[in-house]
Amino acid sequence: MAKLRLKKGDTVRVMSGKHRGAEGEVLQVNHESLRVLVKNVNVIKKAQKPTQENPRGGFKEQEAPIHVSNVRLLDPTTGGPTRIGITTNEEGRKVRVARASGTVLDE
Repeated sequence: MAKLRLKKGDTVRVMSGKHRGAEGEVLQVNHESLRVLVKNVNVIKKAQKPTQENPRGGFKEQEAPIHVSNVRLLDPTTGGPTRIGITTNEEGRKVRVARASGTVLDE
């Protein structure tokens, strides 16, 4: 099983597919299916049945998951896409590091 180093709240850019170039915040990470939900990316219209709160029903827009291989984390210092590495800090804890600039992502 692949290691997902993306976390909820990370800012990513879509690198391939229909939404190439779009940027957004990671809303959810699914480790089993290797997919992520990115805010305002891959938005679909889903039909809603009528309920008591919404008696007419209608369509609801929501994000659909995209595969984790299609997104890259944005480096906080350069703003470009980067890979994620793991190293240990001074206290001996594992932290995520942006490979392009060496910036520590986790405090």
